[in-house]
Amino acid sequence: MTGVSEGPWSRPSPTTRNRPVGRPLLSLALAAMLDEVHAHSGAVYLLAPDQPVLEMAVMAGMPRAFAAPWERVGLSAPVPVAQAVRERRLVWVGGEEEMARRFPRVAVVLPYPFALAALPLATASTAYGAVFVTWPDAHPPVLSDWEREQLTAACDRLARRLERAAAERRPVLPEPDLLAAPPAGGAAGVPGSVEAARMAQRLPYGLASLDLHGRISFANTAAADLLGLPVTELLGTRLWASVPWLNDPVYEDRYRAALLSQQATSFVALRPPGDWLSFRMYPDTTGLSVRISRARAVTELGRAAPAPGTGQPTPSLVTISHVLSLAGALTEAVGVQDVVQLVTDEIVPAVGSQALMILGSQSGRLHVLGHSGYRDAAAVEDLHGTPLTAPMPSARVLSTGVPAFFPSRQELERLYPHAHPIREDFQAWAFLPLIASGRPVGTCVLAYRQPHPFAADERAVLTSLGGLIAQALERARLYDAKHRLAHGLQQALLPRSLPRIPGLEAAACYLPATQGMDIGGDFYDLVPTRPTPAAVIGDVQGHNVTAAALMGQLRTGIRAYTAVGQQPQEVMRSTNGLLLDLGVELFASCLYLRLDPARGCAVMSRAGHPPPLLRRPDGRVRVLDLAGGPLLGIDPAATYPTARVDLAPGSVLVLYTDGLVESPGVDIEDALADLGRQLGHARDLPLPRLADLLVGNSVAARERIDDVAVLLLRASGD
Repeated sequence: MTGVSEGPWSRPSPTTRNRPVGRPLLSLALAAMLDEVHAHSGAVYLLAPDQPVLEMAVMAGMPRAFAAPWERVGLSAPVPVAQAVRERRLVWVGGEEEMARRFPRVAVVLPYPFALAALPLATASTAYGAVFVTWPDAHPPVLSDWEREQLTAACDRLARRLERAAAERRPVLPEPDLLAAPPAGGAAGVPGSVEAARMAQRLPYGLASLDLHGRISFANTAAADLLGLPVTELLGTRLWASVPWLNDPVYEDRYRAALLSQQATSFVALRPPGDWLSFRMYPDTTGLSVRISRARAVTELGRAAPAPGTGQPTPSLVTISHVLSLAGALTEAVGVQDVVQLVTDEIVPAVGSQALMILGSQSGRLHVLGHSGYRDAAAVEDLHGTPLTAPMPSARVLSTGVPAFFPSRQELERLYPHAHPIREDFQAWAFLPLIASGRPVGTCVLAYRQPHPFAADERAVLTSLGGLIAQALERARLYDAKHRLAHGLQQALLPRSLPRIPGLEAAACYLPATQGMDIGGDFYDLVPTRPTPAAVIGDVQGHNVTAAALMGQLRTGIRAYTAVGQQPQEVMRSTNGLLLDLGVELFASCLYLRLDPARGCAVMSRAGHPPPLLRRPDGRVRVLDLAGGPLLGIDPAATYPTARVDLAPGSVLVLYTDGLVESPGVDIEDALADLGRQLGHARDLPLPRLADLLVGNSVAARERIDDVAVLLLRASGD
């Protein structure tokens, strides 16, 4: 076992390299922590040098394979240990349902009942890593104050020891994981006394003992008979690896579920050609006891049978867990840059590479969609526009659809002596074709700073990830195209600029909702009709192309009714009739003003729209709670009364949609009062800056659940 080295310059000599060096710092602290709070597994992570990545340093109580997708975790990843470091606090997950709700990526890979606490290893000035510990499902859903204090104190002590080691330049050396010792036994794998072994042999059902890694340390004769293999071929092997018809991740999943939840689990399996066997697993912190018997119940006979074993290995659950975890991450990507960022944050740490490049394909040329980890960004951008016929691995992989792995620089230069990727100090590369819907969409390049032999299972995982990245990239490109279309439509439907009107200053701001297509039904306009101009703001229900198209029709209709000289109440009645005639079954709110700067007044009509705010020249602010009618598009007989408002020179009118003030958990009156305070304190700011201030200080606008439109009008008296 190794730990903190004895001196700042100590190095193991060839004769002592495998001997213990120093005291094990992390494993002893973790073991004590688990013992204090009666947890059954846990791990310590340390921050990687010069990288925002947490690396698992030591694990206890469970095989490391259980946490394989999270051996390297980006600090931005939505997993408990990363959140604990980011927020410098204890993160508690009380059970399976809470894990699924808060950390769905973890729950997809480990859908078992257990509780977890994650804590940062940090001093006041520096974060060194994180710790997580787990309990069986029997743990109460709430972490007790005593457990919280014990865990926090233990992590604080370990953080101070890490701080001292760093100050004394004593590196933290590798330490082996802590697993319970397998049960004692003789040469034939018989646990305990000879009499206990004889008793097990006499039982009429199969009995086997598995260690924490799932290896068989004991099997009686009945178990061997039921499994169809002699005891000598079973000992030391994993059940699902040595028995061909049990070679299915579903059965390994039951073993993992038993260990993590510390609850008895069971499954049935078909032994070819037609015998069903029942397996019941009884776990503790040292391993599992397995009872094997024939399953004769009619209900069990009706279960769907797995295909008989063909002798061909199936993917291990560790591989599947990696893919599930990273697939969950990629489903959250929306645009192309989101895909690049997620691959950088999630996949690069998981596979251990140090640099990433994602190239797309368009018109027979490579296009650099994103990259990270390269010091010379200009050299990466120079690849933009490279023909697909160029003699370089990224183009070749995209053309052929076959991945390429280069475990060393020499191997790459042997095959591509004149054209190869950005060298810098990288020593190994993986080139993954990104193929979606049967066609190539790009290449993912992973670069490693050390020679990296790509084992067969790792190549399979990386190739699978290439397919997932390709699908996410194709979705993201489609989303980006729709977003550009939606953005162009929105820009076309809203005024490009506000007209200049004598005696009046105007400014506007529009923000689409972040949910949906970044397009919505909020609109505003300033119509320079003579002798009196008009202003309007409104909100059509929805955040989609239909809402935006309807908004364009309403805005056009309002301009037309204004141009023919209709009064405010008539404009509202006509617009209500237009919306009903369109038959779209959508509603709209609206606030319409006929402005008369020369006389210092405005006549308003309101249809279910939030009330405007008026700041008088002396700085006082009031909410204009005007009488109004119902939403447009509901009642054909609706009327819309008008109200006259004085606009002395220097007065400011604030017209807005509900996205500025409505937010879950915030009372609308409080939001209006806060908006009024912001307006009153702003005094004589230019209107564009005032609009930015009001939107920037709005809780609802920051959350962007709904579209936000703001139209500001100031009577200048000119």
